[in-house]
Amino acid sequence: MNKTAILLVGHGSRNREGNKEILHFAAQWRERHPGWRIETCFIEHADVLLDEGLDRAAHAAHRVVTIPFILNAAGHVKMELPAAIERARARHPGVAFACARHLGMGRELFAVLRGQLDRLLRQLDMPDPHTTGVVLLGRGSSDAGANGEFAKMARWLFEDGDHELVDLAFTGVTWPRLETVVQRQARLGMTQICIVPVYLFTGVLMERIRAQVERLRRQYPQLAFALGTHFGFDEGIFALLDRRVDDHEAPEGGLLECDGCRYRLAAEAAHLHEHSPTHARHAPAHHEHDHGHAYARPHDHAHA
Repeated sequence: MNKTAILLVGHGSRNREGNKEILHFAAQWRERHPGWRIETCFIEHADVLLDEGLDRAAHAAHRVVTIPFILNAAGHVKMELPAAIERARARHPGVAFACARHLGMGRELFAVLRGQLDRLLRQLDMPDPHTTGVVLLGRGSSDAGANGEFAKMARWLFEDGDHELVDLAFTGVTWPRLETVVQRQARLGMTQICIVPVYLFTGVLMERIRAQVERLRRQYPQLAFALGTHFGFDEGIFALLDRRVDDHEAPEGGLLECDGCRYRLAAEAAHLHEHSPTHARHAPAHHEHDHGHAYARPHDHAHA
């Protein structure tokens, strides 16, 4: 690892506390691995963004392993990060760049969510699961595959326990929303509801969730609510990142999320066309940008 730099790439938040938490996480991760060189950058809403982060990591390194510190593989992981790595390869031809998989919705994250739910049930004094609904609450994406991976976690929680209802809701971009799911669970006889936010760190959306739950408590005084919080400092997250580093020797090209995907290739071709001199003379003043994946409602994009 002496000549390998690890670049931890966070999403970035308009709430500076969220970005600070990622920097604190990186500091704790360095303490666990004093022989590793760990750098950080963000995709948006921060001082050090992708291009600068990749340049910093490439300095005095033979190899850069980029780890998307992101739960779901939507446009940022499938499009923006690979494009930034390609630019970095052109700027640093003597450095080998690899990109590990994002954190993903696998068994490691499921164990973290299971622990979150167990803590919420203890807050409610271990109520009957048959009358205690569970809501997994995520950011939401215009990428149907990312939303499907999130839905898998809800199904696993349902299979793993005795809860009558385990639903998913989103804070933006797609549906259903938290209020709709709570209304449904109340109609179906739930007397307690555990809300598990699937977020690594704090941010604008975590603040929004807390405000939503306060309104729901006033709207449904007959229900007991238990609200979880972000879980980026959970031991399971450190272990998952350690595994990503251990797996980084996979064959070249086998790590980048969506390499060779027809959507990404089409988007790259469109990007080149948009920036060609001929297109620039005839292009309209405004372009929609949706990464070529699934469907997005342009009036409803939520960013932390």
